[in-house]
Amino acid sequence: MDSNLPQADLGDSIRRSVEADACAFVEGISPSMRPVELVIHELAQTDVPVLLLAERGAGKTATAQRIHQLSRRSAHSFRLIMCATLEPRQLDGSSPDSVLGGGTVFFQELANLNPECQAQLVDALLRTDRSNGAMRDRARLIFGSARDLELEVKEGRLREDLYYQISGVCLRLPPLRQRREDFPVLMDYFLREYARDLQRPVPELSVRMQQLLQDYSWPGNLRELERAAKVIVALGDEALAMGGLRALLSKPDQGSNGGVSLKEAARAASREAEKELILKVLTRTRWNRRRAAQELQISYKALLYKLKQITCEGYGTS
Repeated sequence: MDSNLPQADLGDSIRRSVEADACAFVEGISPSMRPVELVIHELAQTDVPVLLLAERGAGKTATAQRIHQLSRRSAHSFRLIMCATLEPRQLDGSSPDSVLGGGTVFFQELANLNPECQAQLVDALLRTDRSNGAMRDRARLIFGSARDLELEVKEGRLREDLYYQISGVCLRLPPLRQRREDFPVLMDYFLREYARDLQRPVPELSVRMQQLLQDYSWPGNLRELERAAKVIVALGDEALAMGGLRALLSKPDQGSNGGVSLKEAARAASREAEKELILKVLTRTRWNRRRAAQELQISYKALLYKLKQITCEGYGTS
């Protein structure tokens, strides 16, 4: 740990206080990721500020942590800074609350930085430039954004001098839909991680499940894929998991808020299993709904309600 690293509580602007554990960086084999990984290795050997641009959930934090792990600072701290709640004093190198001492600092969503913090950060970057890299006690700075920063500058929400100071080295990360070749290795990693965490066996995915995952567009990117893996491991039954995931992944807006909810998937899987059971019993009773209700041990009225939910109310006899 760096001796210059502040030990005081910096509030909500640093997630999990001083140390931040990002999701692991999983090397891919896709044509869109191989050049990115080469650049990551090159950037790790320098201390220049880096700007990471990508859609939400596409791996900016994991990439920043990977750069840190490959750098000479790897024995020191990696800190994840929430720009939305950062205070100007935390960017003052002379303040005991400063986040700029040693290690690597990743600023999550730069566009959320308030004007006072932007001005303070510009000063800090200028001081580092004048030192010609000699300020070894200064943190290595990495910035991330899912927003169009040029538009933010144009509309006056982001300082132009700050943008040009940090955008000299800009790395764009591909969204998951452009990394189809990486699906097997990514899903295998997530399944193994959650199987270990939940103390469950590692699931072997069927061809149908793999196709379901391949066909989806993944607007929530890696974060959504990770949560889908958690659903599969937690439910422990691929048929249930597949039904639940199919119901969720078919929603046009799914993933816009960061991924698949385990509770929602479990509910969706339960509804899918219930639907299959009802249809199976109705087929066996030749769609005699009263007999089906008796076999299912529910009231006739309850069966009619459930049939209405699955839009089957126009079939069968009483």
